[in-house]
Amino acid sequence: MTHHLDVGGYVEFTMLLAFLVAPIALLVSVGTQLTETFAGLDRTFEILDEPEEDDEVVRTEAIDSIMGDVAFKDVTFSYVPNTPVLHGISFESMPGTVTALVGSSGSGKSTIISLICGFHSAFDGQVLIDGVDLCTIRLSSFRQQLGVVLQETFLFDGTIQENVLFSRPNATEEQLMEACRIARVDEFAERFAERYQTVVGERGVKLSGGQRQRISIARAVLADPRILILDEATSSLDSESEALIQSGLDFLMQGRTTFVIAHRLSTIRRADQILVVEQGRIVERGTHESLYQRGARYYELYTRQHGLEANLFLAPGEGDRII
Repeated sequence: MTHHLDVGGYVEFTMLLAFLVAPIALLVSVGTQLTETFAGLDRTFEILDEPEEDDEVVRTEAIDSIMGDVAFKDVTFSYVPNTPVLHGISFESMPGTVTALVGSSGSGKSTIISLICGFHSAFDGQVLIDGVDLCTIRLSSFRQQLGVVLQETFLFDGTIQENVLFSRPNATEEQLMEACRIARVDEFAERFAERYQTVVGERGVKLSGGQRQRISIARAVLADPRILILDEATSSLDSESEALIQSGLDFLMQGRTTFVIAHRLSTIRRADQILVVEQGRIVERGTHESLYQRGARYYELYTRQHGLEANLFLAPGEGDRII
């Protein structure tokens, strides 16, 4: 007001400016927090709006035990309306047999497995379990007889024992040790100071990929399921570990209906039937020998992969032959 500003007045004026700007800065941060809050609320409401597992009125069939006869009858499915990803899929897998699904990425193999697990329902056609439409079966009773070993293994922040017992909490210690022996979990668990009481960390971060996958296989062995699904179950294992665990998987598959998804076609040569899936359709079916002799899509996939593995460690151009 006097057109004169001393040092004290300058300091006072600067402090007043700071007190004035601080609330404005807080308003900006509050706006960011509100945006994050609304996004979180949208996700929360989306989860709350999801129907419960057996909330559908048509799911009235409770099954105590199943034989494991799985049949698809002219099944069509789409994630987005008017954009089908499966077109008229039909096949049957009998108890005690191994069905392998092969094909390029995005062909529909994982969608078929999702329908078997009951994660989705077919738009047209039927998925039958022992002759009963899966859409009418209570999932809580069905999934107790379902074992799944995925490529991406999820482990809880607990001990090795707790993670294996997740599939069957009331199992005895003998059953637990037998499952760990079959899946070769004992090979690394016995070397830890706390053995099976070793904490694996969130999502199993303290273990290697192969060790996590062995625990997942042991979990499936302990569950003793009637229907077994192996989705790249040995993808994180080295050749020696895979050979050891393969004997355990062979034991696990005995007498069960098994579905195998494997990009390494050498692991499915002994399957009872191989379904070649392309663009949501089964283009070939049969055994390894019959499909290989046919010289069509399966032959192309197998020979291409075999050639790639044979030349995996060659430098570019080193394996080329001059004709």
